[in-house]
Amino acid sequence: MQQNTTMKRAALYVRVSTADRGQTVENQLTPLHEAGARLGWQIVAIHRDEGISGAKGRQKRPGLDALLKGVTRREYDVVAAWSVCRLGRSLADLVGLLGELQASGVDLFLYQQALDTSTPSGRAMFQFLSVFSEYERAMIRDRVLVSLDRVRREGKRLGRPRLSPIRIDQIRQSLAEGRGVRETARRLRVSAAKVTQVRRAMMAPTETASDIEATTGAQPTENAA
Repeated sequence: MQQNTTMKRAALYVRVSTADRGQTVENQLTPLHEAGARLGWQIVAIHRDEGISGAKGRQKRPGLDALLKGVTRREYDVVAAWSVCRLGRSLADLVGLLGELQASGVDLFLYQQALDTSTPSGRAMFQFLSVFSEYERAMIRDRVLVSLDRVRREGKRLGRPRLSPIRIDQIRQSLAEGRGVRETARRLRVSAAKVTQVRRAMMAPTETASDIEATTGAQPTENAA
């Protein structure tokens, strides 16, 4: 009985997506149960997400959401997963999860990567992951800024393309014929927001054609009404 009181309470997390051909949650659970028996865990919960992509956020992964709620309530001492790819699709996702676990005093065990943050080497690996995650975010940010600068130098306009005066007239005609915003947007293949802007301009008696163009981002032409 005394041994059971010192056993770590473990929660297992398993996930398979529709792209995981031939993979099942049972294939992941078997090695985790074996590791638990070897390391002396008391498995108190198993959380599953089946048919859900790892790119989905926590709000769309009920198994992960339930796991993290249990972590916050300090119901577990260790969280175990078959592989890092079961938890998320990016290094930032993993580091964010590790931060939540660390804040609640919960360790992480990854079977495929042989990562165990309850050991000195595992804790050191966590520090390295944090550094690489920051490096990854900085690289992505730099690539985005460089791309934006190149687009500006080339004289290209950022954002959605502007509506032409002809398309504005088509929207006005469609609305005048009694069609709604969504139907007009669908027929003319424009956003509902643009149609709403034209509709508001039509309802305002002081609006001019140039006002509509300015509101919707249309390029004025000499023949525009």
